[in-house]
Amino acid sequence: MLNRLKNFLRQYASEGIALAFSGGTDSTLLLAVLSLMNQESPFAAKALTIKTVLQDGDEMAAAKNLAQKFNIPHYFLTFAPLAVDAIKNNRPDRCYHCKKAIFTTFFDTIKKHNIKYLIDGTNADDLQVYRPGRKALEELGVISPLALLGITKAQIRKLSAELGLPTAGKPATPCLATRFEYNTILTEENISRVTAGEKILKQMFPRLENVRLRVHGNLARLEVPAADIPLIAASADTTAKALQKLGFDFITLDLNGFRSGCFDQPLKKNLQKLL
Repeated sequence: MLNRLKNFLRQYASEGIALAFSGGTDSTLLLAVLSLMNQESPFAAKALTIKTVLQDGDEMAAAKNLAQKFNIPHYFLTFAPLAVDAIKNNRPDRCYHCKKAIFTTFFDTIKKHNIKYLIDGTNADDLQVYRPGRKALEELGVISPLALLGITKAQIRKLSAELGLPTAGKPATPCLATRFEYNTILTEENISRVTAGEKILKQMFPRLENVRLRVHGNLARLEVPAADIPLIAASADTTAKALQKLGFDFITLDLNGFRSGCFDQPLKKNLQKLL
């Protein structure tokens, strides 16, 4: 698989490759591959990370620290998503507008560095779920090597482990807008509450690999893996008091457990129209 990725990317290397780098499992694997390729035969390569209110500050710091391990120039760019109505109002197509703006900024940047190609970490599994941002990537001409080669998340984790990457088992960290119901207004204050709430939960329960604080008005709904529900329930009073200090009136524990993209569920009836 490593050689397949290298061979695929080599066809673009002569005109320069930039990577949209979040610091997650997928983009870190691609950064590692670019680094290996650059050691074998140097070419113009850069890693770009977007900094917005919808990204956890700790994740940005982790991305910076991780990028320093690779010999690829790394840049942070900024974007104000809440200035875009479709994003601020958390529309079902929010991701399309967000990706369009972010990757347009990326392309504007790489042009200044005479780099032609921009790649991202979309994988084969992402093609099977609701991802309106894919349309924006296709329109802009972003290349998704992992998806194009049919490489799944499980394969990415396996190769990452073989390469000794610290992100091999890292849980997904989607943008903070996914914690809110569609068609509700996003504010910096509410986003900060979610960030603070999830940080409290991770500090209280260090063994939790996946935790989401979903917001329904002034109610916080906690999603954790089904096996960890008893852990949270056993500390219900302490957990509720800690989160209520952030301004939530009601704290609930979702008995369905952790579900990635749970707010997409009501869209399923119309999913074919949205894809």
